[in-house]
Amino acid sequence: MSSNNMSDLRRPAKILRYKAPSTESNPTLEDPTPDYMNLLGMIFSMCGLMLKLKWCAWIAVYCSFISFANSRSSEDTKQMMSSFMLSISAVVMSYLQNPQPMSPPW
Repeated sequence: MSSNNMSDLRRPAKILRYKAPSTESNPTLEDPTPDYMNLLGMIFSMCGLMLKLKWCAWIAVYCSFISFANSRSSEDTKQMMSSFMLSISAVVMSYLQNPQPMSPPW
């Protein structure tokens, strides 16, 4: 048995416990979903405002809610709130210009 312990190459002093990498040191581990949804919300709200498409405005509101729900509390909320307000204004303006119910896009 003692010869077996002498050939054991493991060193207990070199064993390190695994620590998950933090997102502050490695920004590639962050989830890009809120950023993509924010961008999609801006695009759809602009289409809703410029082209007077009600379904685009409602999709923009939906994307804004997804962006808000998936964002971290440490992120800057100015851009998210401006996207949300832009999508709400797209819905309001599209219904002010044409108060008829939304027709299906197909």
